[in-house]
Amino acid sequence: MDTDNSLGFNFSGESHELDFHLLKLAVDAFVAGIIITDYRQPDHPIVYCNKAFEKISGYQRSEIIGRNCRFLQGDDREQPARYLLKEAIKNGETATVELRNYRKNGDLFWNELYLSPIKDANGNVTNFMGVQNDITKRKNAEQQLQKERDEMERRVIERTRLLKENEEYLSSILQTVRESLLVLGPDLRVLSVNRHFLRTFKVSEAETIGIKLYDLGDDQWNIPQLKELLETILPSNNPVLDFEVSYEFPQIGKKIMLLNAHQIELDGEYKQHILLSFEDITERRESEQRKDDFISIASHELRSPLTTVKGYIQLLERMLPKDNDKVTQAIAKTNDYLNRMNELITNLLDTSRIQNGKIELHKEVFDFDQMVKEAVENVQGSYNSHRIVITGSTKLSYAGDQHRLEQVVINLLTNAIKYSPEASEIAVYLSRVSGFIKVAVTDYGLGIGREDQKKVFERFFRANSIQKKFPGMGIGLYVCDQIIKNHKGTLWVDSEAEKGATFSFTLPIEL
Repeated sequence: MDTDNSLGFNFSGESHELDFHLLKLAVDAFVAGIIITDYRQPDHPIVYCNKAFEKISGYQRSEIIGRNCRFLQGDDREQPARYLLKEAIKNGETATVELRNYRKNGDLFWNELYLSPIKDANGNVTNFMGVQNDITKRKNAEQQLQKERDEMERRVIERTRLLKENEEYLSSILQTVRESLLVLGPDLRVLSVNRHFLRTFKVSEAETIGIKLYDLGDDQWNIPQLKELLETILPSNNPVLDFEVSYEFPQIGKKIMLLNAHQIELDGEYKQHILLSFEDITERRESEQRKDDFISIASHELRSPLTTVKGYIQLLERMLPKDNDKVTQAIAKTNDYLNRMNELITNLLDTSRIQNGKIELHKEVFDFDQMVKEAVENVQGSYNSHRIVITGSTKLSYAGDQHRLEQVVINLLTNAIKYSPEASEIAVYLSRVSGFIKVAVTDYGLGIGREDQKKVFERFFRANSIQKKFPGMGIGLYVCDQIIKNHKGTLWVDSEAEKGATFSFTLPIEL
């Protein structure tokens, strides 16, 4: 019996199954990060990673599978070691390099990578295996040792000066920042407070300094979410950024606040003090809610007249003579614009539902390849300017919301056509990558700059260079991203300005 496994190899017979099981246990237990890429597929996607690689990179397996290894370098692509790797992969050779990589949270780590080709019985390269070791500590130690001899005396002088200035400096910051700020001691008693806090929460300095935070204002700060932040989250995750708290205060009413907390661990007087800031976002959230409500109401109100107009157009189409080309073209163009307006309204309604947590998925088992094929035929029938070419297949029946996933594919295809006006072809690639379905849509058009790629899936985001040439609202990719996330998948883009773009998404085969 053949056994298909997550490493991408085939084993047969009980002995081979036992060997593979032991091999997989050994690889997963290995302290070094291990990945395997598929040399036979475009862009050489990762098809396997062990647990150590997840730990080193900070990414989960679902965010790793299907991507090219270069995503770990982020914007730091111009490293000489990368060119050595390219040559080794091109020639099917081994290579050992040191690379600057970046974890999911953006932290830099140095990676010692050993790359080796895997060949079949005929000597053809099928895969590459990479063994990765985090050598950040070694690199840091080397750099630190070099600096310490020259810096020791300067540090002593500088630290002495800073300790004298810290109290005055901190006090001036507290008073000038236009946010509510508190400095708490280890026992959570208020050591310092700025004027903005006093004005916002209608208290005096005498009612605040020296009092435990939870006891301020007749226990009005005895908030469970705040306790969780200070007593559970902050000690293990310093600092804590944008922790949202909603609370009804007796004197000033309901407030929605973003709390930022940092445990100060300087040597000497300020050790273990906590800097706590409160950003009042109540008005911002109310404004966002009003905007979302307006979008939802406006979209619903537009639907009815749009349906009526479409009905009249269909009636005119049946009544008017068929031999008048100008009339026929006018009706066709009107239908086209009505369809575009209907698509815009649908996206606005989806955006509203997503923001209110009301997007629904109607999951059923369907032929995934057929769904993509029908989406391509749908788009191809509306656009004669580009040829859409499908390669690869998944050969899978997938349990998901067919309509929503078709909506994603159609949106990616129409975007690819829209933003590659000088090109004539769009490529769609289907594959199974380990335990995931992967779909990639490639155009050969304007491309997307590195900075814009970080924001392209945000609601209402439009790059300035694109907005000038192609007006729009910037909600299509946001809706696509949310649909894929609701299927436990990942959507991303690989692109360079003026060199086209590839939008890819992966979906776990077993949900």
